[in-house]
Amino acid sequence: MDCSSVVTPCYVCDEAALRRNLEQLSAVREAAGCKILLALKGFAMFSVFPMIRGYLDGVSASSPHEAELGRDYFGGEIHAYAPAYSAEDLEALIGLVHTINFNSLRQWRLFQERFPANTLQCGLRVNPGYSEVKTERYNPCARYSRLGVKPESLEGESLEGLCGLHFHTMCEQNSDTLERTVEVFEQRFGHLLPRMDWVNFGGGHHITRDDYDVDRLVRVVKGFRERHGVEVYLEPGEAVALNAGFLAGSVLDVVSNEMGIAILDVSATAHMPDVLEMPYRPEVIGGLPAGEGPYTYRLTGPTCLAGDVIGDYSFAEPLEIGDKVVFTDMAHYTMVKNSTFNGVQLPSIAICREADGAIDVVREFGYEDYRSRLS
Repeated sequence: MDCSSVVTPCYVCDEAALRRNLEQLSAVREAAGCKILLALKGFAMFSVFPMIRGYLDGVSASSPHEAELGRDYFGGEIHAYAPAYSAEDLEALIGLVHTINFNSLRQWRLFQERFPANTLQCGLRVNPGYSEVKTERYNPCARYSRLGVKPESLEGESLEGLCGLHFHTMCEQNSDTLERTVEVFEQRFGHLLPRMDWVNFGGGHHITRDDYDVDRLVRVVKGFRERHGVEVYLEPGEAVALNAGFLAGSVLDVVSNEMGIAILDVSATAHMPDVLEMPYRPEVIGGLPAGEGPYTYRLTGPTCLAGDVIGDYSFAEPLEIGDKVVFTDMAHYTMVKNSTFNGVQLPSIAICREADGAIDVVREFGYEDYRSRLS
């Protein structure tokens, strides 16, 4: 991919890399006999939906807006889950989704009371009380978590009308974590499975990562289906777009304050917020860890936030104004989470075509996109 001619800032989705991910997910889907949904909260670049829908079964949405996007551009099954729904959300989702998952029995009963004749498939998110996620803000089973119903809260409760259970306890993890999680889930909720038609294993499965144990995943899913006679859903977002996108930026200025500091036209806080939230250090093409190359710089964003810092990198040559800096693995949790803080330019969205490597810009943003979010 040649980003030298790309007008920055710009997200670039690599069609060939995306297809490789999809082929691997499709192979899992066939071998395990499960269904796989695209989690729109992680990746919602609808210009590539025509490719994705050839490999996956549908989408999972967290709001009426996401569900509407899925209906208009993806098709297939549309599943919804949110920690809570307003009455207006529920009414909107009824016309958009095939399956709706509730976070509490109280919300489920509210739905039954308001829409008693509705025939949507309904499920309940449960909290197994077990997770191996290390970063607390990403741990769905952390103490005081609002996500899912714990087993003791279901004792003596009627689940009539519910046809599925949903758990989501993982984040960027391998299938050994899933295997241990499924064991706990069966211990705590297995008695409910004879009355269920499906179980959703949620997201966080890093299926397309190089070291992911696909054979174990297939074994876990097939074994679960055979033991309980239910359909199994997976809903990865990150695995669909893992290593399938880039964020191209340019150096606006280079200043010095005890070290070289390069100010870019891409921002950690506005364009790739997970860099600060997770936090993590994204890879840069041609960049090395600080001190390993002859020229080390702190790469920073253009906003007035003092902490708009991407990280420290070294390069073989000194950075100059106008140089391109390209960050890898920038398709998921970027476009869906970016902001117009400070009115900074939103990155354009482009596709690197698998046929010839040409980079086509499919969306550009300007003042009206900033203004339309305000009043």
